Amino acid sequence: MNVLHPAGLAVEPLDPTTFTGTGTLVRMVGVCQSPNINVLRVSFERRARTDWHAHSGPQLLLVIEGTCRFQRAGGPVQQVAAGGVVAIEPNEVHWHGATPDAPMTHVAVNVDAETSWLEKVTDEEYSGEGS
Repeated sequence: MNVLHPAGLAVEPLDPTTFTGTGTLVRMVGVCQSPNINVLRVSFERRARTDWHAHSGPQLLLVIEGTCRFQRAGGPVQQVAAGGVVAIEPNEVHWHGATPDAPMTHVAVNVDAETSWLEKVTDEEYSGEGS
């Protein structure tokens, strides 16, 4: 059993090559080996978001603070409040981030998943006008 202590984990800024806006990321990789599970605690400042991307395996987003704004390719922009969960299917193209008015933090649980990063989410897509 792996035990990860928060004091020993590095806090990184969000990478501008795969995120728009500011926030922080804490990586907890190798939480479990079979299946391979990686956990990321991501804090987004208001309007911050990921780029469009997909994972080879399933992803769960556990919203722990604020409201998560997200969109699946071809679908409407949606929101889920703290305490909610977003389930992303393998290879489902999507993005997620904070709302325009407030920050948001989620814990992402990636199961046997590699991430493929795609294009930036435009302001029109983020606002729901590009759907």
